[in-house]
Amino acid sequence: MMTKILVVDDEEDLKILIKQRFRRKIRNNEYDFVFAENGRHALEQLAKHEDVDLILSDINMPEMDGLTLLSRLNEQNSLLKSVMVSAYGDMENIRMAMNRGAFDFITKPIDFKDLEITIEKTIAHVETVKKTLQAVKENNILRMYVDENVINFMGSKEMRTALFESETLEGTAVFIDICGFTTISEKEPADKVVAMLNAYFDIMVKEIIKHDGVVDKFLGDAVMATFKGEFHLDRAIEACLEIRRVIEKATIGIGIESYKPQVSIGINSGDMVWGNIGSSTLKRLDYTVIGDAVNIAARLQSAADKGQILISEENYKKIKESFNCDKIGEIVMKNKSKPVMVYQVLS
Repeated sequence: MMTKILVVDDEEDLKILIKQRFRRKIRNNEYDFVFAENGRHALEQLAKHEDVDLILSDINMPEMDGLTLLSRLNEQNSLLKSVMVSAYGDMENIRMAMNRGAFDFITKPIDFKDLEITIEKTIAHVETVKKTLQAVKENNILRMYVDENVINFMGSKEMRTALFESETLEGTAVFIDICGFTTISEKEPADKVVAMLNAYFDIMVKEIIKHDGVVDKFLGDAVMATFKGEFHLDRAIEACLEIRRVIEKATIGIGIESYKPQVSIGINSGDMVWGNIGSSTLKRLDYTVIGDAVNIAARLQSAADKGQILISEENYKKIKESFNCDKIGEIVMKNKSKPVMVYQVLS
């Protein structure tokens, strides 16, 4: 991997010496040097070369000296590491450079062996910082897709065993579908369709999270969410009512004719199996819920018309004092011996 180094010095001879000393690493594409004659020029070069890994800078330069450059770098990019190279090797200058964020300090005349070791040490530090930041980034991304319970197991001794454990808990499953979106996707450019779908998904996700729910997965133009804990059914219904209200008022569209979607929603609570489902061979697992209660929620959504939020009679009895509902009637569900009485939540 190539390392890009910015050398800031008003002495033309140093530029020649650097190229001579590191000619093999330059030829082998290990190092790529960029040069600037003072601090102001260095900032211009950094604007052009955003992939600079470290800076070798003199202190005494016209227009903008090295110490001023250090201060500016801390304001713009605190992760960029600088090694000061100067004839001023007194403790005062060293302290000033270090206090302004210098990673190391080398005096002139330059001992190029020492410089080479210092560059390698600085590059190693930069790579460590990059890896740490990448790990943090990946961990944050992981938290978007994986339930918190799985994250807590990562790296633990019990991970292999616990990763395949499951538990049966009472909770609520929610399926939210954007009505008519398939038709739009067949007529409009893919990039616009995806951008609009993501915008509507973002509305849903915000409300689900606001009501302490978890987005389980995205299924085409639909979302599956789960709620557990105290008043999980009430929180799920409140989230869905708000999602319906916000979606109906949204002005996200394609082209001149704005597409105004409505949602069809199925909600059901009951005992569900919570655990990691997937393939250990592929090392692909999703922390999700399965069970009859989840299946009923999906079928309620399939039966729901535009703007409807459907629940079963069993769930209606639990929340009838808190929400305004209307009886729809019985519907036949797959793998159910008897029809299921269904209610729609109005408000």
